[in-house]
Amino acid sequence: MSHGATGKGNDQVRFELSYTALSPDLKIIAPWRQWQLKSRQDLLQFAETHGIPVPVTPEKPYSMDGNLLHLSYEGGVLEDPWSEPDPEMFTMTVAPEDAPDTPAYVEIDFEQGNPVAVDGDRLGCADLLTRLNDLGGANGIGRVDLVENRFVGMKSRGVYETPGGTILRMAHQAVESITMDREVLHLRDGLIPRYASLIYNGFWFSPEMRLLQDTMDAAQENVWGRARLKLYKGSCQVVGRKSPRSLYQSEYATFEKDTVFDQSDADGFIKLLGLRLRLQGPQGKKE
Repeated sequence: MSHGATGKGNDQVRFELSYTALSPDLKIIAPWRQWQLKSRQDLLQFAETHGIPVPVTPEKPYSMDGNLLHLSYEGGVLEDPWSEPDPEMFTMTVAPEDAPDTPAYVEIDFEQGNPVAVDGDRLGCADLLTRLNDLGGANGIGRVDLVENRFVGMKSRGVYETPGGTILRMAHQAVESITMDREVLHLRDGLIPRYASLIYNGFWFSPEMRLLQDTMDAAQENVWGRARLKLYKGSCQVVGRKSPRSLYQSEYATFEKDTVFDQSDADGFIKLLGLRLRLQGPQGKKE
């Protein structure tokens, strides 16, 4: 098995930990670490010598890693975290200022936390994300410029295009907000940093990841519903959400007259919540 990741990056760790988990006897060839290739210019020369077509040029020496979810850029002028990315660099999204002057609306359906339909059309995962990439890209959605902490220890500046992923995340959170129990949501969110770290650092096939994934799947069992989003010149805004399993009940939430909630019940609730504060108040004043 061969990969082109550098000895400084995260991808080498992700690739090789996955190989180790799935097929530990594979021989791994990593030219950046094993051959006499010391720079991106060396690789460009190697590709030219051997007739290997690559999109990178000396004028645009970016490292570009693309998949269905996103496209990332590193290197070149981006190595200076003060330098603005070249507008010509982006390929998945139009510049927000060049996006249409009329907002676009999209509705996304979820079942057990998984996106299953766009504007009422049921789609497989790849087709669904492709459609959202096209829609988001046309409206300038999903450009991100950040400095991250690589697993090997250094900081690195990266620029990303994630149009479909940005829309999906906003929509998913909207449906979660009306279908997930408060304490389940808080518990799940407390595990997210660890979950994200395992993915980022390449431990997708680890035992701890399987345990966490089972927990995440269980947390999504009630996440069914539809989110409506407004896309406009780089912004993605939730403007509606509904669900047949919604925990939001207007008769309880309303500020108008209702017959289901006795507001005087809050007296005892607040008194009990404040009990420990009252008890420690005099103690805190003692010399």
